Amino acid sequence: MSDLCEAPAAAGFTRWRLVAAFRRALLIVFVFGQTLVACYYLLWVLPYHGGTWLELAILGLFAVLYAWIAVGFWVAAFGFLFRLMGGDRYSLLRRHRDRDLQSVPLARTAIVMPVYHEPVHWTFSGLKAVYRDLERSGHLEHFEFFILSDSREPDTWLAEQAAWHELVRELGAEGRLFYRRRPVNLNYKSGNVADLLRRWGRRYKYMVVLDADSLISARTLVKMVRLMELEPRVGILQTNPNIINGQSLFARLQQFANRFYSPLFATGLAAIQMGDAAFWGHNAILRVRPFMRHCGLRKLRGPGIFGGPIMSHDFVEAAYMGRAGYEVWLEPGLGESFEESPPTLSDELVRDNRWAKGNLQHLWIMLTAPGLRFAHRMAFLNGVMAYVASPLWLLFLICTTIEAARMTLAPIDYFPDGHQGLFPLWPEWRPEWALALALSTVVLLFLPKILALVDAIFHRLVKGFGGLGRLTVSVLIEIAVSVLLAPLRMLAHSRFVLAALFNVSLKWAGQNRTEETTWSEALRTQLPGMMIGIGWSAFAWSLDRLFFLWSLPVALPLVLAVPTSVLLSRVSIGRSLKARHLLVIPEEQAPLAILEDARAARAQPQPCTGLRPVDRAVLIPDLNRLHWSLARDHRKAVREDNLKAAVTRCLKSGPDTLSASELSQVLQDQSSLAELHRKAWCAPPSGYWGRRIQRLTRENDS
Repeated sequence: MSDLCEAPAAAGFTRWRLVAAFRRALLIVFVFGQTLVACYYLLWVLPYHGGTWLELAILGLFAVLYAWIAVGFWVAAFGFLFRLMGGDRYSLLRRHRDRDLQSVPLARTAIVMPVYHEPVHWTFSGLKAVYRDLERSGHLEHFEFFILSDSREPDTWLAEQAAWHELVRELGAEGRLFYRRRPVNLNYKSGNVADLLRRWGRRYKYMVVLDADSLISARTLVKMVRLMELEPRVGILQTNPNIINGQSLFARLQQFANRFYSPLFATGLAAIQMGDAAFWGHNAILRVRPFMRHCGLRKLRGPGIFGGPIMSHDFVEAAYMGRAGYEVWLEPGLGESFEESPPTLSDELVRDNRWAKGNLQHLWIMLTAPGLRFAHRMAFLNGVMAYVASPLWLLFLICTTIEAARMTLAPIDYFPDGHQGLFPLWPEWRPEWALALALSTVVLLFLPKILALVDAIFHRLVKGFGGLGRLTVSVLIEIAVSVLLAPLRMLAHSRFVLAALFNVSLKWAGQNRTEETTWSEALRTQLPGMMIGIGWSAFAWSLDRLFFLWSLPVALPLVLAVPTSVLLSRVSIGRSLKARHLLVIPEEQAPLAILEDARAARAQPQPCTGLRPVDRAVLIPDLNRLHWSLARDHRKAVREDNLKAAVTRCLKSGPDTLSASELSQVLQDQSSLAELHRKAWCAPPSGYWGRRIQRLTRENDS
């Protein structure tokens, strides 16, 4: 069916919208009903029963946070019920039998991978595995691949170009695997994809977006295209990626939690969102023409963080697709879709810092963008709360600490602020109600994990996680570590939100970007949180022993933040647990072909050389010709005198005498590349290039 004939979802009211409205109404009733009951209990737990402004603030914060937790609980509960019933009969996969899908012809599809300073060999090996899997399936002719680079460092993008050329040669992928690097990095990843679509988007009916660490099997790619062919109202179809390749203890915990718990949460979320789902930016297929027509991202015009280019594009593009009348679906049944996790807590927090800014921007879009569907506005709110919940929790803890101090240190006030009348307001304490309220919160947080265990037993999945005994131990380990990490994330996310809102950078210490965290790095990063935890515990001890005990679940993880960060980053601990079949996932027990291909390609030894990519680009004739063919006549954009001076300095003393900008300009200019190659080979043996030629000669001889 031609795209020109496709009718958007707004053309008619489909049955799923009525079902979705009922399910969402049910969710709202459960969440707000439960929250009202919890707030009633809290009113009776508070000494003055909400009779002071401080207690009203505590009540308001508690209501928002309890409702936020309740949403997650009921989404998991919905997912558990739907999985018990065999799945959601309104999902896209349940609408079409496998036999019907297999007869659907494929359409031309672009597989797009934007990259920005990624590990070149690792990233390209993953794309190679996807290519090989499609080749084995016999459907390669319908797919073309694009590597879209925004890398700025010359050594990185030169290595990318060389690796791409070698990959094309190895795969025989001429005319099917393309590389393009933008000379100007505008609007982040979304700008990179938009630039591709403006130039070549009309060649393709669909586009599959991958991250640098993404893997999707040929079976899933083909099924996605066929589902889109059968469902012309669908603009975006999102898979539920599973985390793989975890090595450190932290990464293996994230991998296990994602693989074990996400079926419940993803199934519940898909059942509630239905055709108003979100787009997660990768491991999804998009209908190109409506995406090009309706999903362009203009700069925001608000103040501070709410102005400028949109940093987190995916939710916005899904909302714009829905506004245009197309459906956006999350389909948990589309398996064999993978991504990777940051190896350490520090690396995760670096990523969260970026995501927090992008998600906060969505608040402005949610409030000001016209015509968005209510479900997509709620998706924006959900993303905002993922980070705003942390400063709200911190504020809640501060308020409860002030209340405890006030009750302990100040005399009883029988006529508190806001209380009117002739009769005093007697403070009351109900510790049994407080305990019941705390237990209900614990149930909301941890019962979904127990439901996931029941679900695994019911569906006979425990073998893939190491057996029932080891699976139970793995769940307990994950729960214990999640309790330790929650206060650390709360403080970090609070800092990120404040930095974004005030448009300032609030740094406690540099972030770790290595595979493992050292003790000194952890101390620099976590020292502020440790001091807060120690100070708060000491203050709680001085106030009241019972309040001290209540503070321990938050204070103790902060005090233990340094060893927690270090030990979680250790690869040896992760491997030791894996050897004992703890925190394992089914894909490790029975690896898929695409995962084996990626692992084998990434394990291939790389040639050891002392030459950096810039040196190789200048000296090696084949590489110099490759980079020359990808360059242009840059002297039209840059003053010729400046380029000549830069080339002269580079020939005399090497590339380190140039700035990154100057070096990039030289390496993007055809005449400069040719001149560097010609004159470097004539350089004296004692000079920079002479020594590099000697090293290259020894390398070739060995």
